[in-house]
Amino acid sequence: MTSKIPGADEFTSRPIPREELLRQISPTLPLHQIDDEQADQVNALTYEVVRHRLWAITQEMGETLRRMSGSHVVTESNDFNFSICDELGEQVQVGAYNVGLIGSMDLAIVWTLRNRSDNPGIAEGDMFLCNDPWIGGGLHQNDAAVLAPIFHEGKLFGWTTAIAHQVDLGGPRPGSFSPSAQDVFGEAVPTPPMKVVRGGVLQRDVADAWVRRSRLPHMVGLDLRAKIAANKNAAEQILRLIDKYGADTVKAVMRRMMDDAERRLRAKLKTLPDGTWTAVGYQEQSQTGDRDLHAIKVAMTKEADRLVFDFRGTAGQTGIINCPYPGLRAGIVFTMLPLLAGDIPWAAGGLMRCFEIITDEDTITNASFPAAVGKGPFGPAWGSGNLVAEVIAKMLDAEPDHRDDVQSICNGTTDLCVVSGVDVRGGGSKGFVSPIFDVMAGGYGAQVHHDGVDTGGRLIIPSARAPDVEMTEYLYPLVALWRREQTDSGGPGRQRGGMSGSVCYVQHPDQTGTMSLVISGTGKAANQNVGLAGGYPGNSQLDLVMRGIDVPQLVGATAIPSGLDDIGGDIEVLPCEGESNLGPGDALYLHWQAGGGYGDPLLRPAERVCDDVLQARISPQAAKDVYGVVLQEDTRVDVAATEETRWMLRQGRATDAGLLATGLVPISTPDLNGAHRLDDNLAFMESPEGRTVVCVHCMTEIGPLADGAFVAALARRDSPPTQAGPHIWHDPSVYVDAEVVFRQLFCPGCLTTVNSRVVPVDHPLPSDEYRRWGG
Repeated sequence: MTSKIPGADEFTSRPIPREELLRQISPTLPLHQIDDEQADQVNALTYEVVRHRLWAITQEMGETLRRMSGSHVVTESNDFNFSICDELGEQVQVGAYNVGLIGSMDLAIVWTLRNRSDNPGIAEGDMFLCNDPWIGGGLHQNDAAVLAPIFHEGKLFGWTTAIAHQVDLGGPRPGSFSPSAQDVFGEAVPTPPMKVVRGGVLQRDVADAWVRRSRLPHMVGLDLRAKIAANKNAAEQILRLIDKYGADTVKAVMRRMMDDAERRLRAKLKTLPDGTWTAVGYQEQSQTGDRDLHAIKVAMTKEADRLVFDFRGTAGQTGIINCPYPGLRAGIVFTMLPLLAGDIPWAAGGLMRCFEIITDEDTITNASFPAAVGKGPFGPAWGSGNLVAEVIAKMLDAEPDHRDDVQSICNGTTDLCVVSGVDVRGGGSKGFVSPIFDVMAGGYGAQVHHDGVDTGGRLIIPSARAPDVEMTEYLYPLVALWRREQTDSGGPGRQRGGMSGSVCYVQHPDQTGTMSLVISGTGKAANQNVGLAGGYPGNSQLDLVMRGIDVPQLVGATAIPSGLDDIGGDIEVLPCEGESNLGPGDALYLHWQAGGGYGDPLLRPAERVCDDVLQARISPQAAKDVYGVVLQEDTRVDVAATEETRWMLRQGRATDAGLLATGLVPISTPDLNGAHRLDDNLAFMESPEGRTVVCVHCMTEIGPLADGAFVAALARRDSPPTQAGPHIWHDPSVYVDAEVVFRQLFCPGCLTTVNSRVVPVDHPLPSDEYRRWGG
């Protein structure tokens, strides 16, 4: 017998029609299937009981995984997830942990069915281990999944999956993240699905080969067994459920769960306007030494009850900032589920039927083998998710019944810093590798009627947690000088973005030698956490090492430092992608991203700004310079000075935009009867000549809505990034060569801000954001 040597294109996974998949599965693998008539015969009571039991089983999978894992990534930060799927891999129930990790699990199962059903075969008691981003078993190699088929009476009934981020799976750098990698061969090795459990027995040769690649084999081995146990327990409970209600009934409930989720999402989409919305975002520094910005472009078209996400025009694959197709799909899923399906049970298989993806190959969002993909999840996948969140928000904002669901972009991405070295505390000598997971406490984006949640976590990880600082100090030779919410970090707006935080670590007093640092963070020059409807972006991400601090390791310190000025030393600004070190006389400072604001900050009620100052959410200087609110010495609002300051700020906008300040139209509350709102600031009026965009604050007629033509009539100002507030990094040239500006577009009448972004100077004007609105 001969067999073909597989090419790189065979280690890829895409959605394929059900009929085609069935033809590609070996006839030796019997499937448990039901027809449409059987799926409709379950009564309502049985449906609800079985549905909730499946949900409970997934939650128990999470508890099993967390209790058995030896990794603080799992036990402290909840960077894992799990799912229950039908016989062909469609996801019936997913967990509320890292949603990105299950955004492509169905693709991994489909690949396994197509490529493993004949050789080595899929049998009862088997499980498959995978960390191949092109197949979908994880979004980068550090995400390792175990896929477990469930058999009943000799037929493949369904699957369970368990996946978690692994701290280290080999490669040239501790933590398996290499910012200088030229291709995937300079990173951890991707592994397509291989049988790690056969007939209920762990295959020791496969398990040994798996942990051998890691600098932390014991931890990786524990996580492997935890995922196996989670799958095993889930399978036993599902089989007990089948014994009680019958296989056909349970499968009918699974089918109906997905069909119901699809029906409800399609019904919601039908209530939203048809049209096309676009957005453009950037990834900074593709690898160590690069100083470019790399664009991601999306055009979302909504027609009737379906969405199409078109990513054509995105930058070509380069450096390490690439993700294969499964990562792009996961970026859409982890955004769409919380924003569009927050009130729908997450039967992801049904929800995924409601959209399709168009994308060019060999791009940073659809990279071809052997591109480096280590940054896939928190680079282009998350960046794509931000843009999807932006266009979804614009669509929701234009429909009054859905404006409560609008949310500005949350904390943009993660701030990756991997610390590694040898822990010599207590006279020992033990190697360690640890990402700093305090950065999980990101800020949420502002909404139409609410401020963003301060340090609320991650939109894509609903159950995310920042680890206990004491636990970090117990596990690793680090001491935290502080971890706190950071004043002024939330994006300014009529509704303020949620604050982010900062953390500052030094080496433990008993520690000697130098620790290694690997750094990766986007949003240091061009913000990922953009605001909406004129709201300003959240803070710039900032990573520093303070060299030669005044009181190393707090030995002899008499006070807790309140900020960087108190610890002294020389500042080393860490790059977007790079490496550094942390010595005994150094301090590591990380300031991760907050949420974007919503609406013009000059429209925020002065009393709320005053309260923010009292709560240390906003500094008094930012209250005046950004919000135009002046406080008296007793911290009460100076009403007259505030009115004058806000008027002067509007006059400054007019002057900078080349308009006559004397022609400013006063802010009022005009009658919007007959107007259809586009967002917080703009609406359109119907007339025989077409739709005309007007300002909702002063009723100035701006221009035609068709093809976004009115955008050309908006007043425009490009200013230094720091004009967005003290939370924005002052010198983008530290990171990139492109000229970066704070670009604002204003109503030409009252100078209310309608669009605000920190972008490269050649960033396109947002005409396309309104193109074909309304069909």
